[in-house]
Amino acid sequence: MIQDLTVSSFLEKLSSKSPTPGGGGAAGLGGAVGAALGKMVVNLTIGKKRYADVEEEMQSILTKLAHLEQEFLRLAEEDAVVFAPLAEAYLLPSGTEEEKRNKEKILEGHLLAASLVPLAVMERSLEALDYMEILANKGSRMAVSDVGVGVQFIRAALLGAKMNVFINTKTMVQREKARELNAMAETMAGNGISRADAIYTQVEAALKTE
Repeated sequence: MIQDLTVSSFLEKLSSKSPTPGGGGAAGLGGAVGAALGKMVVNLTIGKKRYADVEEEMQSILTKLAHLEQEFLRLAEEDAVVFAPLAEAYLLPSGTEEEKRNKEKILEGHLLAASLVPLAVMERSLEALDYMEILANKGSRMAVSDVGVGVQFIRAALLGAKMNVFINTKTMVQREKARELNAMAETMAGNGISRADAIYTQVEAALKTE
């Protein structure tokens, strides 16, 4: 599993000819890194007198970010799981009309499954940004730069996942369903980019003035 690999082992696999892990796995891992940085900021805030008034809120965020970190890792692994049968489906015979129809039906199911995983990564990314925004305002000022770094990892996860939605919907025969999935990805990406950029700009401004 991805989460059990060393960093060097993951990068070796990522750079190999093997299709997995690929962009989907990297996007999921990026989201996990972003969530982990958020947890670091929380841990540097908890227990400090200066932030006693947000202690309870920070404890809650820590729990939620820990869950998101594991979700990102699970989805990074799931991306590889759903790709395997999709790759096999492309190899199915299509010499006769019946074979073509069967292949098309099987491909459509696997393309949909492969699209839903990155959409889930995008959903988790938006949720993670909720907590990073709070940390940008209420977290330890000593670690505010880590909020900015974490936000960029989450932003990358969001846009990386969007690419993986598009690569799968591109070959779907059911174009209405493909457009529906693409629209969902576009909406989440637009929302997430504007929020991530606003948080990053806020953090950058704080670093320049404090």
